[in-house]
Amino acid sequence: MSTTRPVTSDEIRETFLAFFEAQGSRRLPSASLVPAQHDPSVMLTTAGMHPLKPYFLGADTPPSKRLTSCQKCFRTPDIDNVGVTARHLTCFEMLGNFSIGDYFKREAIAYAWELTTKGFGFDPEKVFVTVFGGDEALGLGVDQESIDFWLQVGVPRERIVELGREDNFWQAGPNGPCGPCTELYLDRGPDYGPSTKPGEDESDRFMEFWNLVLMQYEQTTHDDGTSTLKPLPANSIDTGMGLNRMAMLLQGKETIFETDQFVPLIALGEELSGKTYESGDEAVDRALRILADHTRGMTFLISDGVVPSNEDRGYVLRRLMRRAVVQGRRIGIEGEFLGKYLDAVVEVMGAAYPELVERREEIRTWVTAEEQGFGRTLTSGTALLEELLAKGAVSGEDAFKLHDTFGFPVEMTVELAAERDVSWDGQDEFDRLMAEQRERSKAGSRRGDHGGASAGSIATLVAPEPTEFTGYGTLEQHTTVAGILERDGKTYLKLAESPFYPEGGGQVSDGGTIVLEDGTEAATVVGLVRAGDDQAILVTPADGVGDGRLTADVAFASGQAVIARVDRRARHATECNHTATHLLHAALRERLGDHVHQAGSAVRPDKLRFDFSHPGKLTPEDVRWVEDRVNERVLAADRVRAITTTLDEARAMGAQALFGEKYGDVVRMVEVGDGEFSRELCGGTHVRNTAEIGVFKITTETSSSANVRRIEAITGPVAVDFLRERDAVLDEISEAAKVPANQVVERIAKLRDDAKQGATKALPAVDEGALAAEAIELGTGVGGGAAVPVVVARVEGVSPKDLPAIADRVKGKLGAPGVVVLAAPSEDKVALIVAVGPEVVERGVKAGDVVKAAAAVVGGGGGGKPTMAQAGGKDPAKTDDALRAAHDAIAAVLGA
Repeated sequence: MSTTRPVTSDEIRETFLAFFEAQGSRRLPSASLVPAQHDPSVMLTTAGMHPLKPYFLGADTPPSKRLTSCQKCFRTPDIDNVGVTARHLTCFEMLGNFSIGDYFKREAIAYAWELTTKGFGFDPEKVFVTVFGGDEALGLGVDQESIDFWLQVGVPRERIVELGREDNFWQAGPNGPCGPCTELYLDRGPDYGPSTKPGEDESDRFMEFWNLVLMQYEQTTHDDGTSTLKPLPANSIDTGMGLNRMAMLLQGKETIFETDQFVPLIALGEELSGKTYESGDEAVDRALRILADHTRGMTFLISDGVVPSNEDRGYVLRRLMRRAVVQGRRIGIEGEFLGKYLDAVVEVMGAAYPELVERREEIRTWVTAEEQGFGRTLTSGTALLEELLAKGAVSGEDAFKLHDTFGFPVEMTVELAAERDVSWDGQDEFDRLMAEQRERSKAGSRRGDHGGASAGSIATLVAPEPTEFTGYGTLEQHTTVAGILERDGKTYLKLAESPFYPEGGGQVSDGGTIVLEDGTEAATVVGLVRAGDDQAILVTPADGVGDGRLTADVAFASGQAVIARVDRRARHATECNHTATHLLHAALRERLGDHVHQAGSAVRPDKLRFDFSHPGKLTPEDVRWVEDRVNERVLAADRVRAITTTLDEARAMGAQALFGEKYGDVVRMVEVGDGEFSRELCGGTHVRNTAEIGVFKITTETSSSANVRRIEAITGPVAVDFLRERDAVLDEISEAAKVPANQVVERIAKLRDDAKQGATKALPAVDEGALAAEAIELGTGVGGGAAVPVVVARVEGVSPKDLPAIADRVKGKLGAPGVVVLAAPSEDKVALIVAVGPEVVERGVKAGDVVKAAAAVVGGGGGGKPTMAQAGGKDPAKTDDALRAAHDAIAAVLGA
C-alpha cells in the first residue's frame, strides 16, 4: 500500500487484519462497547485488549494463541478535547495483534516493521521507534533486546530513542501483568515542529501510530509504595494501532476530521447549518467536529445497547447527544437533526459494523426521543445560563439548577462558561447537592465485581482441574470429590462432575445435598462459586447447624465417591421462571418494538424479575396484552429445546443475545416451539415444554432506572397461590360492601362519588370542566410515553383550605393521568397547590418538587407528598411567574 494514492479506512483495516491472518493469527470480530460481565473495571471498552483480558490472565482459553482484531473503543476522558485538537475522538477503532504465550519481541518487531514499510508503504527513513530506557525504582535497565531486534530489521541506532517509564512502560495498575513498550513514530517533517526525535518536545512533528506492549513481568506494589517485578510464566504481546490516526497519516491529512470516515459527517453539518468548514471561524469548525464525533459515538453506543439515562454509560450517551444538540443550535441548525447524522454514520460505517444497519430504526427511536425531550427545555435553560454568564459568575448551585431543572450536564455548563471566560469554582458545591439529591431519591447505583476474582481463585484452590457440569441432563450425579478447601470458616468442595447449576445469566444457583454411597446425606449445598466454566460448591453439615464447617464424622476425602442431588422442586420452579422470562422478552418486543432489550434479570424459584430498555411506563393495556401473550404460549404447550451451534449461525437465525455478554464461537441457543417466537443465547436451565409453566402472572411494572423498566412476575404454584389470595380479598370486599363480587367496582365508585359530593357542597363556584379543557399536553412522544395533560391556572376568590378539593376535582376531569397546578392569590399572600397522578409520579414528576419551584418565586415554601403538595408565598404580584416556574419544572422532567 502506498501513501501516494488514496487509501480508505476500510482498506487500512483489511490490510492490517489480513497481514496478521497470514502470520497465523485468528481474526476476531469487534466486541461490544459494553464490557462483558467478567470485566467490571471499566465502564466502556477503551482498548483492543479489554475483551481479551481473560485470555491474558489465564481465566479462559483463547481460540488461538495468535489473535488479531479491529476493536471499536470509547474513551470519555477525551471528550473535552474533541474538536479542539487535530486527532482526539471519543469513539474510535483500534487495530491490534496479540500473542498469548506464543511469539514475543523478535517476531512482534519484525511483523511491525514489515507491515509498516511494505504493507502501508511508509518511507523507512521517516520511521523512528522508541524503547524503554530503564527505571531504577523498578530495577530494570534499558530494553536492549528490543534495541537489538530493531537493529536487525534495519532501523539505524540514531532512530531508536530511549524513553523513560512514563512513556515506554505499560501496566494495568499497581499490581498485575506489565512490561516495556516499544512504539513507532512517523517523522512528518520540520514544518510540524523543531524537534529532531520523538519525546523531545510537544510538537506534532513525530506522530506515534503503533504501540507494542511487551508483557513479560508481574508487578506487586507494597504498602510502602515500592514495587517488585517477577517474570511471567509466559510472555505475551499486546499492540494497538489507532485506525483513524493511521488514516490521517496515510491519506496525508492535517486532522482526523478530514479523513474519509469524517468527511461525509462534516459535509452534512455544513449542509444543515449553511456554514463552511475551515473558513476561518474556529467556533464553527469546533462545532462541526464535535457533531461528527459525538453523533458517531451515540450511534455506536446505542447499537450496543446503551440507552440515555443519568447514570454511568447512559449518562455518557446523554451528555454526548446533548452536547451535539447544543453545538448544532449554536451554528444555526434548526429542528431535529440527530437522525440525519445517524443515517450518515450508518452509511459510512455500516459495511464494517453490520449491527448499525440491523439496529438503525431502534437507534432512531432513542435518538428521536432524547432530542425531542432535551429540545423542549433547551431554550429556557440556555436563557438562564446566558443570564448567569452575563453576570460573570456561575455557582455550583446554579449549575445544579441547570442540571436538575433543564437537564444541562454540568460539564456542558462548565464548558460554555469557559468559552465566555467566566470563572468556575463550584464543582464541590455541585457535587454536594447532587449527593444530597441521590440520597433523597435513593436512585444512586453501585457497581462492583461481586467477588469475581476471588471466585476464580477459590475454584482453582479447591482443585485445579475444572468440574464437568452435567446439570442439563440429570439432577442426580454419581461422582467423586476432586478437592476440598477450608477457608474463612467455610467448606468448599470440588466434584469431578456436578449437576448443580452455579449462578449465572440471572439464574440463581441450585441447592441440594451431597449423599454418601450408603445413602447418608452428608452435606447440604448452600451455594456455588462460578469461575468461567468451572465451579466450587459451598456446603454445610446436612442438618444445617454449626458455623459452616463440616463435622469430623462427615469429613470428605479427595477421590471419595458421592452422589450429588439437586433440589428438584426448586430447580423446576426456577426453570419455569427462566423459560417464562424468555417468553416475556419475546412478548415485550412484539408489543413495544425491537428497541426492547434485556437490561438485567433475576430468575429464582419464587419469582422472576426482568429489566428491559424502554423509554416509558407500560399502559395497563400493554401489561394485559403481554401477560395474555405469554399465557397463550404456555397453553400452546410448545417444545423448549437447547441447541448447540455456532455464534454466526445463531445470529443468522435471529437469536437474541445479551448486550455486553462474551460469547465463544460455539454457543447454546434456547428456542421455544419452532423458534419463530423466541430464540435466545442462554446457558441456563429450562422446562422441556411451556405447559409446565402452568400460569404466568405479572405482579408489578415499575421503573428500574432512566429508560429501563422492570417487570416482576410469578409462575406455577406461586402464581396459583397469588390468585387465590386475590380471590379471598375480593370475597372480603364483597361481603363488606354487601354486594356480589361482580358488583364491587360499581358499589365502590358510587361510595366515592357520594363522598366527593359531600365534601364539595360548600366549595366556591369554580368551573373545573373549563380548567380541564384548557389543559396543555407535555411529554408527547417523549421516550414513547403518553401525553400528560397539565393544568396551570389562577383561581380567584378561593380559600387555601378549599384548594385540595378543587384540585382533585379538576384532576378527575382531565380524562387521563395528569398534573394540576393552582394558585389562589389574595391581597397579601398566595396559596399554591400541585396535584399529580400516581402514573405521572412514576415518570418523575413529584408534587413537592414542583411546588417548591413555584413557591421560591413568590417568597415562600412548602411541601407534601409526591401526589399532592401545598405552599404559600408572600408576593402575590408574582403569581403568574410562579405558575410559569411550575410549568417549566414539569416540562423539564417530562421532556428529559
